[in-house]
Amino acid sequence: MLVAKNKVMSAPAIETENLTKEYPHGFLNLKKRTSLEGLNMQVETGEVFGFIGPNGAGKSTTIKLLMRLIFPTAGSARILGKPISDIEMHRDIGYLPEQPYFYDYLTAAELLDYFARIHDLSAADRKERVQRMLKKVGLETAGKIQLRKYSKGMLQRVGMAQAILHDPKIVILDEPMSGLDPVGRREVRDIILELKHEGKTVMFSTHILSDAEMLCDRVGVIVGGKLRGVGAPEQLVDVKTQGMEILFELAGQSVAPVLAKATRSGDRYRLQVPEAELYGAIEQLRAAGARILSVAPVRATLEELFMNLVEADRAQAAAIEVSGK
Repeated sequence: MLVAKNKVMSAPAIETENLTKEYPHGFLNLKKRTSLEGLNMQVETGEVFGFIGPNGAGKSTTIKLLMRLIFPTAGSARILGKPISDIEMHRDIGYLPEQPYFYDYLTAAELLDYFARIHDLSAADRKERVQRMLKKVGLETAGKIQLRKYSKGMLQRVGMAQAILHDPKIVILDEPMSGLDPVGRREVRDIILELKHEGKTVMFSTHILSDAEMLCDRVGVIVGGKLRGVGAPEQLVDVKTQGMEILFELAGQSVAPVLAKATRSGDRYRLQVPEAELYGAIEQLRAAGARILSVAPVRATLEELFMNLVEADRAQAAAIEVSGK
């Protein structure tokens, strides 16, 4: 298991210990399928924590266990220092499921007013809070439109508004950017960053790795129901330079050994070389008449780590299946 060094805080917002979930399956439900296995993880107060993994990795299972929508086979979890069985503690949590369902003949304002009533807000407080949340998620001009007329991105923003309506200390979002276009993803990212600025703890699951790298203080990588690594995105991957990339333009036809290794996109070329060969490659390119546009180090990415773990898990699963025949 990969473990990155990180500053340890005294009071985790969320912590799990050996959290496990099994489901019966097969003929007469005599077999068991493990969806989550021995999860030990901490989310620190005030951080944005990304829970990343492929579909079926156990992300939603973990979140549903934390929200007490399903119950663990083994292990325990605590939020804000209290066991998740403590109903009062859930007042301080905002939650958005992966596929929320809202009664679509309600307007956004009516939906938020309904949730505000659940939180026992007075009529005056409800009105002020609803308007503030609509503005916060950019729907102040669409508050009186029925939800059935909303786009996927607008519905997601309504879901975010209901999750933070009661000013929770912890916000848990299950795949908040799934199915959104680039504009919708940008809007949700901005809301998450604003929540962080307000001092909220945000935990969200995703399989969109660029969003995790952009938003998260730390990430947890889960594959095949097992936690494979926890740490800052740059700590989980090898931050050492793996080579150098040269971006250049070249007019006309030129012959140079180094050009055979370059990839072309329009009038521009990209060339990756080992760091020790950088200056030699640049001299060859200059001699060939190339115009150097940029030189940048090539480093491993979170996506590469992610894919390596997924491939390793698939290979292990295939080996187990073959040995069991």
